[in-house]
This record gives sequence, structure tokens and C-alpha cells, in this order.
Amino acid sequence: MTLTQNAPTVAEKTTAPVAAPRSLPSVKTVVIAASAYLIAFVFLFPYLVMVLTALRPQGELRQATYLPQRFEWSNFTNFWTGGLAQNLGVTLQVAAGSTVLVLLVALPAAYYTARHDFRGRTAFMILVLITQMFQPTAMLVGIYREFFQFGLVDSVWALILVNGGFNLAFAVWILNAYFSSIPRELEEAAFIDGNGRFGALFRVTLPLAMPGVVTALIFTFIAAWNEFVVALTLTTTPGNQPLTVALNSFIGQYQVDWQNLFAGSVIATIPVIILFALIERKVVGGLTAGSIK
Repeated sequence: MTLTQNAPTVAEKTTAPVAAPRSLPSVKTVVIAASAYLIAFVFLFPYLVMVLTALRPQGELRQATYLPQRFEWSNFTNFWTGGLAQNLGVTLQVAAGSTVLVLLVALPAAYYTARHDFRGRTAFMILVLITQMFQPTAMLVGIYREFFQFGLVDSVWALILVNGGFNLAFAVWILNAYFSSIPRELEEAAFIDGNGRFGALFRVTLPLAMPGVVTALIFTFIAAWNEFVVALTLTTTPGNQPLTVALNSFIGQYQVDWQNLFAGSVIATIPVIILFALIERKVVGGLTAGSIK
């Protein structure tokens, strides 16, 4: 076999695919991307400082250096050995319990007010919105006396009820808006297919209202997770206090235990980050789920 037989012909050379040159991004795209990275850095910089401070030894806290000369990982291990793990568990119970309580009450209330035009409906929704204006700090004395009468002071149930009650109004309002935006014809079509009221609600309406459900869930969870004043008033036993109150013990009258305080703050933000990472997919999926049978 000669070399001419294996050599590609001129036609084959001309018909071979040629990779198109990659075009450079426009100036507008570069500016927008640079601005996005800058904004992200501004928001993430405090968390970076918090992590680096949590890793500093006691003797390096007053040194003006960006990175610690020696990483003190024991600041994070002291979190678990020092008893704060129990306080983290209390915070998880309060935040999760308040969120479940709010959704159990807000979902049927918002759905009924969105689908039934009863007398006094507008006044009821305005009253729900007005209750959002009241802050727990202004009613601490009454809240404490009420829970003292029921024997619920210094208990997790008191914190769940208070956080659930003060976040219920927002959940009802936002879910009512989402339920009202869903056409009733979708539920009527589900009725024709043999579904009852609950079947249409769980198979059609709730999947379409999932962005609103997730919004109410995130708002309630974050508000209950960060609550401090009511928890400080209603809990006295160190083991029954949430993490926000327990971290306050690192702030003394004459000295602040900065490295342990920041280490606990870093650990306290991890569950919230995990929640956002898990819920983000649910938001995107809930935008179209249920709209196609």
C-alpha cells in the first residue's frame, strides 16, 4: 500500500469541521460579572473574618494580621465538650417545631381565606397584617406571666409557641397571596378527574404554591433560629437555653471570649446554610410542579 492511498484527499480536507473561534465576552458582561463578584465578596467578608477569628489562639487576637500564625482547632472542639451542643439541639427543636406549627396552622387558614369570600374576610386579613406589627419585646411581661400560669416557663414548648405565634401572621399573608394567584379552574379540573377537595389541594394547589410555602418556611425558621429576647426571658436553666442565649455567656463584664464566641457563631450558621442549599432546588421545582398533569 502506497502513501498516496492513505493520504486524505483535497475534498476531505476542505470538508473537515473547523472549530469556530470563541468570541470574547462583551464589556457589559465583564462589568456585570465583576460587580457580582465584588458584591459577593462584600457580603462574605464578615463571615471570613468570623472564621479566621475563630481559628486564632488567645494570644493572637490583638495582632493586626490577616491570617493566624497558628490555627487553633480546639476552639471548635470546645464547642462540643463545653456543653453547647445541647443548646444547639434546643435551637433546632425550637426552630423546627415553630416552623411545623406555623405551616400546620397557616396553610388551611390561607387556603380558606383565598378560596372563600366570606363576610368580614377583608377585615380578617387586615387584622392578620396588624398583628405582624406587634413585637415580642413589647409584651415580655405578659408573655412571661401567661406561660408562668400554665407552668411552661423554662421549657422548649414555650419557645415553640411564642415563635410560632409571632410568625404566623406573615405566613398566612404570604400563603394567601400565593393561593389567590392560582386559578380555580385548575382545581375544578381536578374535581372533574375524581379528586376531592383535599386531593386537589395536595396534587394541584400545593405544588403550585410551593414558592410561597418555602418562603414562609424560611422566614419562620430563620426568625425562630435568631430569636434572643424571649428566650432569654423564658429560660433560666443553661441546658434549656437556645444557642443565641448560650453564646451570650462568652461575653463577660470585663472580658469577652472572642475565639469561642466566633467559633460558636460559625457553627450556628452552618444549619441555616444547609437549609438554604436544600430548599433552593425545591423553589425552582415548585415553580412548574403540578401545572402539567
